[in-house]
Amino acid sequence: MVAMNALPDGHGQELVSFAHSLTLSDLPVDVVARAKTCVLEAIGCGIFGSTQPWSRILLAEMTAEGAPGACSVLGTSQMLAAPAAALVNGTAIHGFELDDLIAESITHPAACVIPAALAAGEAVGASGARLVEAIVAGYEVMHRVGLALGTEPAKRGFHTTSLVAPVACAVAAGKVMQLGVDQLYSAVGLACSAASGVKSFAAGRGGGMVKRLHLGRSAEAGVRSAQLAARGFLGPPFALDSAFGLLEVFGGAGADASKLTHGLGRNWAVRDVWFKVFPICGWIQAVVVLLSEARGTRPLSIGEIKTARIGVSAYAAKNNGEPAPVDTMGAQYSIPYCAAVALLGEPRDPKSFLIDAINDPVTRALASKIEVVVDPAIEAIYPRQFGASMRLELADGTLHERAVMECHGTPADPCTEREHLDKFRWLAGSVLPASAVAELARLIDAMPALASVRDLTAPLHSAALDERQRA
Repeated sequence: MVAMNALPDGHGQELVSFAHSLTLSDLPVDVVARAKTCVLEAIGCGIFGSTQPWSRILLAEMTAEGAPGACSVLGTSQMLAAPAAALVNGTAIHGFELDDLIAESITHPAACVIPAALAAGEAVGASGARLVEAIVAGYEVMHRVGLALGTEPAKRGFHTTSLVAPVACAVAAGKVMQLGVDQLYSAVGLACSAASGVKSFAAGRGGGMVKRLHLGRSAEAGVRSAQLAARGFLGPPFALDSAFGLLEVFGGAGADASKLTHGLGRNWAVRDVWFKVFPICGWIQAVVVLLSEARGTRPLSIGEIKTARIGVSAYAAKNNGEPAPVDTMGAQYSIPYCAAVALLGEPRDPKSFLIDAINDPVTRALASKIEVVVDPAIEAIYPRQFGASMRLELADGTLHERAVMECHGTPADPCTEREHLDKFRWLAGSVLPASAVAELARLIDAMPALASVRDLTAPLHSAALDERQRA
């Protein structure tokens, strides 16, 4: 076997080495608490997401492949091999645009890091403490590699999340598997070659199901890379920031490798996590907050609305302005459609983004009248923040004008512990009985003290699933 450098060489290896050495005792109390919230949100999203068509198709495919294993599939009593479980669970967690994100790096860490760590952890019987370490490390890598890439890949049409996610997942999986540092360098090197994903789903002409798959495939790739590295399969140890490495190839002149390590050990990525309130693109959350507040508790009728103008970043105006989406993905990425739902209906309800609702003629009529413009103040803060402004004029002459730079769920305006629990109960309760939901929440809170990850997933198998949800 070829010997690798024992000491970090460059920003990429310094970041991976930091992740490798991270222990629970290194983590501030609030970081551990935040990691537990990330898991609570992710598992809730995954259980709910398991009921969606894309998740069912993927589970059927993995089951047909016959990949036996000891790893849980969220929302079901089935078990798969670790890479397959990570694939299915990652797709389910990202299955309805309710999972967390970090605005500045434009990444969705929960839907890839957590299923990768969970599956790899179950496969080896890792402790709850090791799972927490792996999740914090994975979020750290996800956010930092996203920052280091810069915004150029997203502007060219790459999905930043799925470019950086395989690396973060390899670190998370490798950490619960207790890989040596050289093995972890190899796992990261292998995962860099799994970076992929274009944003054709956001073009406004039908997004299909592929965006959900981006996260599952990233989790699968990370677990597989770690497993191969554990068997001695070598990857290039400097693939993050070397010549022809991930940053150079995708980030180009805008990449900045120093961001991989700036503030390392002080600025924790989990502190920057934004938990979504609405099942829509992060760009559009602020739009819906503004319009929901302007209309009040009662939905408006289309006759009560004279004009509505939405101010967003140049990127959002260019890429999220399709007024007539043709499927769920398109609706969740359409500013005009989401604005119409916020004024006329219930934007928190996933049913508002299913095909029957999308084809509602009244909603479509209002969406066609929504004006989307570039607001210089919002452009100035993008992508650090996803703000919005709105001007809503009602038929009776009432005028509402307001802007927000941050919306509810962001670190600047965080959800309460009660809100997180209520969201979890609602999402997980769509499939599991209340007793199993309560036990899962208790175990997630106790996660750092659990002897095994398998203790955490036990309620998924002991619960009597509501088969009516799967009919």
